[in-house]
Amino acid sequence: MKKLAIVSLGCDKNRVDTEKMLGVLSSVNFVITTENEAQVIIINTCAFIDSAKKEAIDTILSMAEYKKSGACELLLVTGCLSQKYREELKEELKEVDAFLGTNDYTDILKIIENLYIKRGEVLQKINNDGNILLSNRILTTPSHYAYLKISDGCDNLCSYCTIPSIRGRYKSETIDDLVKETNYLVNLGVKEIILVAQDVSNYGIDIYGERRLVQLIKELSKTDVEWIRLMYCYIENIDDILIEEIKSNHKIVKYIDMPLQHISDKILKRMNRRGDSNLIKGMIDKLRSVVPNIALRTTFMVGFPDEQDDDFEKLANFLKDFKFNHAGFFEFSPQDGTLACNLPNQIKSAISKKRIKELALIQRDNVKEFNNDLIGKTIKVLYEGIDFDKNLFYGRGEFSAPDIDTLVYFKADFVLDVGNFYDVKIIKSRGYDLVGKAVDRG
Repeated sequence: MKKLAIVSLGCDKNRVDTEKMLGVLSSVNFVITTENEAQVIIINTCAFIDSAKKEAIDTILSMAEYKKSGACELLLVTGCLSQKYREELKEELKEVDAFLGTNDYTDILKIIENLYIKRGEVLQKINNDGNILLSNRILTTPSHYAYLKISDGCDNLCSYCTIPSIRGRYKSETIDDLVKETNYLVNLGVKEIILVAQDVSNYGIDIYGERRLVQLIKELSKTDVEWIRLMYCYIENIDDILIEEIKSNHKIVKYIDMPLQHISDKILKRMNRRGDSNLIKGMIDKLRSVVPNIALRTTFMVGFPDEQDDDFEKLANFLKDFKFNHAGFFEFSPQDGTLACNLPNQIKSAISKKRIKELALIQRDNVKEFNNDLIGKTIKVLYEGIDFDKNLFYGRGEFSAPDIDTLVYFKADFVLDVGNFYDVKIIKSRGYDLVGKAVDRG
């Protein structure tokens, strides 16, 4: 048996790919361990923006040191960076034994076996066909929640994005396979599944000839999962049927992530986004009207080419007026091969960073307002662990996704089990987070 470690970088969609690789490899020849003990190290990379590329390269170089001073015999690089820059990386990073793209995950067993044959060593016989099996997935999240990747690739062709050129066209998983995977996850103890894709709202268009996100949700709701969360829904694909499903289905948390990127029509057009400011504002009003207290999350790109002061002012005012529960901000980063890379009037980084700080201050006030509205109320919280520095338990309400949103810190006078739900009365807010006390249901 060989020892294996996988370092997963980037988004939650990458995480799912990593979990499936871990599952398949651990089912045959490999024992999962830490990087300093592993004989095979795999780095699953991201290449969405420059900072992600730098992190990937730095990680590869760091892991390569284990070939000199550790147990590492094989070093493999997978994922988006490898897909996009495979030939260049081969020339620059001789320490790496193989580079695999985003379509090569199912070949990982055969590739590792062949690399060992070249070393004069034959591995224990591989006892399956090398496919990544749903039943082998190993969670890298806490056991009470998991990401469900419902598709890969993207057809939206935003002018700043490299994903279509790396991941290819939109490719949905079948409803049957996703239901099977959800049942498998529930059997592992998962209480919350988080639907992810480059564009969740476009689900099914490629294999069914129409969008079938609502049908997928209905089928997933028949399983024993307790919470279903929607991430990365494009505004132009959110329709009345989906909104009604969010409203009426008790398993869907009243939360939706919509990556809007901007509100200036000029900038949206240059980004090749399909929605305009009127569509965006109208949809937000409709969501809040039909689904009272729905939590809205979004992301905005700052410093896109030709983002003038008036464009930014529109964005800042929009953030003040429409008050998202959660919002992330990132600086435009020109990527090779995209239309936006060569657009005129590129914005200086110093200006972009200043604008992001201004937006962050606005959002801080928005979060404070939302949190203050919860003081005195009792909410359902998914308990996730203990913060020993604060001497408090912590978890999330349905209005928060893992790792990126508000936490609820609380005390309790009774024994708690991680991964279970508890009623917590909110006492106060502390920065972006909430503080409360668990209510004993008796």
